[in-house]
Amino acid sequence: MKTLTGEAIGLGTQAVALLWADAAPADALRFKPGRWGCVASLFAAAAKGRLAAFDRETYGCWGGGVGLGFGDCYRTFPGGSECFCRFLSDGNDSSEAGRAIGQQLGPLADDFLHGEKYRADAGDAARFLEALPMRDIPARYVVLKPLDRLDPEQELPNSITFFVDPDQLSALVVLANYGDPTGESVIIPFAAACQVMGILAYRELERERPRGLVGMTDLSARRNLRGALGPGLLSFTAPWPLFQRMERNAGNSFLQRETWRALRHG
Repeated sequence: MKTLTGEAIGLGTQAVALLWADAAPADALRFKPGRWGCVASLFAAAAKGRLAAFDRETYGCWGGGVGLGFGDCYRTFPGGSECFCRFLSDGNDSSEAGRAIGQQLGPLADDFLHGEKYRADAGDAARFLEALPMRDIPARYVVLKPLDRLDPEQELPNSITFFVDPDQLSALVVLANYGDPTGESVIIPFAAACQVMGILAYRELERERPRGLVGMTDLSARRNLRGALGPGLLSFTAPWPLFQRMERNAGNSFLQRETWRALRHG
């Protein structure tokens, strides 16, 4: 299907549909079982026209498994959830067991031992994990499709993700709030990039009025995807009901007015 919203904002890549499925497309990009990979990189590949798929053996990294909805994959992190919480915060080099594990981790060792410092301390990280809406989805696969390969008559996506520059993001925020008296139809949560596009968007589907989510503020994902997407893009994920509302409003909104045209072409 086409997207009026994407056309109106001058989207330079495909919008990406996320679906749950019991079968994966034969030509889908996949990570090898047990091999590390950044889930967001396959979102980028889908934005460039490829199909991608994940299952419980091919989710790339622990945070990616959590983000896609394959349960609490942090339990399988080296040293378990406790070591992950220190990895996310102030590191594992303060314990003999942590140092022993870190010595076996190769390129991951520095962050494992000294911490990414994305959270204040291990307790703060543990509270963050407790608040994440982890779930084990009732499907074998998570599939990513460029929107032009989605058949909305046969397939029901969970969400649609756009990769956008600051002007395009601004337009999506305005359009998401079109008709919403609260003006709070978009949030910017702290989480891994794939978690914003995955489980946090799944949670929005449980709300009466799902909100859009701004993502790619994950510094690690931005570093991993800098070559694939360029340095200036963020993500905007619209749960399917919100996307449909935005599509209905796109053709008769500010996107046809001079301010937007001047911003894009002036």
